[in-house]
Amino acid sequence: MSALSRISTKFLPFADAASDALPLAQLLRLSLFQISVGMAGVMLLGTLNRVMIVELSLPATLVAIMVALPVLIAPFRAFLGHKSDHHRSALGWKRIPYLWFGTLWQFGGLAIMPASLLVLGGDVVHEVPFAGEVLAGLAFVMTGLGMHMTQTAGLALAADRATEDTRPRVVALLYVMYLVGMAISALVIGWLLRDFSGLTLIRVVQGAAVATLVLNMIALWKQEKVRPMTKAEREEPAPSFGDAWRDFARGGPAGRLLVVVFLGTMAFNMQDVLLEPYGGEILGLSVSKTTLLTATWSAGALVGFALAARWLSDGINPYRMGARGILAGLAAFSAVIFANPMASEFMFFSGACLIGFGGGLFSVSTLTAAMTMPAEGSAGRGLALGAWGAAQATAAGLSIAIGGGLRDTINQIAISGGLGEALNSPATGYSVVYHFEILLLFFTLVALGPLVRTQSTYSRGEAGKIGLADLPT
Repeated sequence: MSALSRISTKFLPFADAASDALPLAQLLRLSLFQISVGMAGVMLLGTLNRVMIVELSLPATLVAIMVALPVLIAPFRAFLGHKSDHHRSALGWKRIPYLWFGTLWQFGGLAIMPASLLVLGGDVVHEVPFAGEVLAGLAFVMTGLGMHMTQTAGLALAADRATEDTRPRVVALLYVMYLVGMAISALVIGWLLRDFSGLTLIRVVQGAAVATLVLNMIALWKQEKVRPMTKAEREEPAPSFGDAWRDFARGGPAGRLLVVVFLGTMAFNMQDVLLEPYGGEILGLSVSKTTLLTATWSAGALVGFALAARWLSDGINPYRMGARGILAGLAAFSAVIFANPMASEFMFFSGACLIGFGGGLFSVSTLTAAMTMPAEGSAGRGLALGAWGAAQATAAGLSIAIGGGLRDTINQIAISGGLGEALNSPATGYSVVYHFEILLLFFTLVALGPLVRTQSTYSRGEAGKIGLADLPT
């Protein structure tokens, strides 16, 4: 039995994430909420933005605004995490109510999404001014709110149930499940949409809504113990969000770290709404092929995650590891830019893979620093997870909106001849956005530099454990 235990730990990297408080079967079941969040992410940032721009012929600026709407809700993640830390209920549940209502919001948004997009694209019987914009915006906001609420509460619940020793491994498993969910969803959705039509779009997106409800119901079932609270306990005032945030900020150089997260996320995510349209419009790839970009990105992120494990186990400074991710991003965007003049699908997909690799390294490094930053007073796990997620997702939302607007503006000038004959091409707007992302990566390096002195190494824990187990998300 001892030999079998060693074999399972060796070949199943997260076998040692289980504990008496959180058995492996319950842990794997709980991780299903990350699959649903990853699936919704593929819908919002991959498939639907390509469909809106290419198949429905909507302006990239409008599409970018729609896709950015759910991400701009992200500043509330820290607040949601704090509220779940100190939630008062007769049953004593803190995380389950937020998981449940997050699931309902996510389900509702996806359920009305396809019909809203078809109305936005002009497929209507009765013309109602701005009906498409309002309905599509509402669908995106509902889906985004559900994703943020579900993910923040789910991660906090997993961290609560894990022991001190297994907590980093548990949260790392959830990160991997998120990437796996994105990769599998991208493959399945791409295959289902290989012959695009409005009816197929409705079936696929509403099928994803049903899958979200089923997965999250299975995930949250009996995951939090009932701890009845007395009336006095329920009426006891909870710490204010402002006090908890100040406690968190006093734990270390949180301000500069959040600036780094913000700049780096903008640099890596400005292309989110443009990468698939770039492949479809400029390189002539099909919907099925461009949807595979998300799977390619996820594969690159998983490779970056594995390398991060090795480097952290060797005692690397997490900020230095983040710099390596930024350098990989420079190579990634250069490959995407040159894919057009070289007419190379291989270079394009290689660039997408490197974007995932560099972004994965950067995200893991900054999150490792955030989770190991000491907090004080009333700052709980939900707030810590929410603060990092808020900075990252807010930057992603702004960068998506800026990227779409910049692409449309530059293309309008270029195609009208304002930039000369050499740049009179629809590829010019895309290229400018990718060059701007390279500039932002250099700004991120500048902001990251002073943090290297604040933390020389990452304390890895028990020697000999596979590094994947020590990475939080």
